[in-house]
Amino acid sequence: MSGAAAVDAYIAAQPPRFAAALTNLRTRLHDFLPAHVECLSYAMPGFRAPGPKGKMVVGYAAFTHHLGLYPHSGTIIPKIDCTPFKTSKSGVLFTPDTPLPDALLHAILGARQAEIAARL
Repeated sequence: MSGAAAVDAYIAAQPPRFAAALTNLRTRLHDFLPAHVECLSYAMPGFRAPGPKGKMVVGYAAFTHHLGLYPHSGTIIPKIDCTPFKTSKSGVLFTPDTPLPDALLHAILGARQAEIAARL
């Protein structure tokens, strides 16, 4: 199983509250990255840039008490003000009750896409 079917299975395996939040995030990411390819990478759903060697742009995952968004780069999150969300070097954490705002998603995705473009 790969692509959207694998992502469907990942989301379906989550508790209902988390599945709903992941579905919402998935839809929003798809809207922001319409030409990108859905996949699983590092056992988490995500979006890869189009093309045969498309780089991972972003991944997301569910954990016991929170969800996470990961731009597959350790340099993106430290550059962006993610207040009031908890962050690590590689991602931003949130809960189903406090989804990431569109402006923050745009900032993270834009920074990651710019990083990928600079390396081409």
